[in-house]
Amino acid sequence: MILQPSALVCLSSLWGVIVQAASPRNKQKPSQGQFPVTQNATVVEGGTINLTCRVDQNDNTSLQWSNPAQQTLYFDDKKALRDNRIELVRASWHELIISISDVALSDEGQYTCSLFTMPVKTSKAFLTVLGVPENPHITGFTSPTMEGEIIQLTCKSSGSKPAADIRWFKNDQEIKGMRKIKEQDNNGKTFTVISFLDFQGDRRDDGAIIRCRVDHESLNSTPQIAKQVLEIHYTPTVRILPSTLLPQEGQPLILTCESKGKPLPEPVLWTKDGGELPDPERMTVNGRELTISFLNKTDNGTYRCEATNSIGQSSAEYVLIINDVPKPLFPTTIIPLFTSATVKTTVAMSIRTTKSDFITKDPNALPGPVATDHALIGGIVAVVVFVTLCSIILLGRYLARHKGTYLTNEAKGADDAPDADTAIINAEGSQVNAEEKKEYFI
Repeated sequence: MILQPSALVCLSSLWGVIVQAASPRNKQKPSQGQFPVTQNATVVEGGTINLTCRVDQNDNTSLQWSNPAQQTLYFDDKKALRDNRIELVRASWHELIISISDVALSDEGQYTCSLFTMPVKTSKAFLTVLGVPENPHITGFTSPTMEGEIIQLTCKSSGSKPAADIRWFKNDQEIKGMRKIKEQDNNGKTFTVISFLDFQGDRRDDGAIIRCRVDHESLNSTPQIAKQVLEIHYTPTVRILPSTLLPQEGQPLILTCESKGKPLPEPVLWTKDGGELPDPERMTVNGRELTISFLNKTDNGTYRCEATNSIGQSSAEYVLIINDVPKPLFPTTIIPLFTSATVKTTVAMSIRTTKSDFITKDPNALPGPVATDHALIGGIVAVVVFVTLCSIILLGRYLARHKGTYLTNEAKGADDAPDADTAIINAEGSQVNAEEKKEYFI
């Protein structure tokens, strides 16, 4: 038989009075040092919590736990409330510990531990019950979405106490500054939180994962996450990749049309100068590749690749200019000779060789840069020899002219003189006049 709480309180009070009256120690020293000690507690909804009440100094005085409605739960080791969720953990003169399992939001409140002395002493413990948020869910996405359209996503989670926090992520990067609201649920205790994410669809977002993450202290650092994979459709992008950067006549060439789009464009269309390919035998198309087996000058022109999907069309162009096959270069050897005619001919040949693209092959010439160096040295030696010979010729002519002039001045006037004395006199006069008139021959 379970006693009513009021009867238990009366019995405990009467028992305390009797004990205090019968104890001589209590008459001499009142129980002013006896105080119950409790602590506040926090529990997640649906969890289990222990409420502990301790007394350091107790002279066999009873302890009692009561709920926020002031209903007695336990009086010492005696259960007073019919609630299968409430169990006794330990009962002694120094402590009273009870357990509450499957905690509900309605269990939140202030619990009281009473020590039945005269007067009765109490201690309060506040029990906080955390409401666990429901799994979030994302709404508002229509798959697929066209590039350029505005995407509006909504993430919602209910049942949290206190209100949970919602964060957005695109792949692993957090998106900040999103609008949030919270609403109180019908029970008046928990909250519903809603967050909105607005952005413009872009081809770079195709395949991206949008995450809505709910953080709450009841989740023990393990957030709840909702995911949405984006599917963005967009027009193709095209570019042409040649197999060689310098196509030459007689060689093969492969042009690859690289196209990206969603849906994937298939197949691609090749044209040349705005029309069909002129030589199907040499120009073959295999998927996205155009192969020209043997290049010639008639293949020069503008090649165009077009890619189309359900969203739109795109194209790229490649201008083909075929280069001539380079001619092999043959080294030459120039042997200088010490004659005027040979020197002049060698210099002229050197000049013509520098200006012309054609070089005569000499079977005795050394290959490569060595023969070219010998030719250059021979040309320089020929020029030096030619200049030296010209200088010697000019100097000899100058000396010969100068000597002739001197002899003529010495003999002038001696031809018409009748005797030697007159010739000498005439010659001296001529020398005077010769100083006034001087002739120079260069």
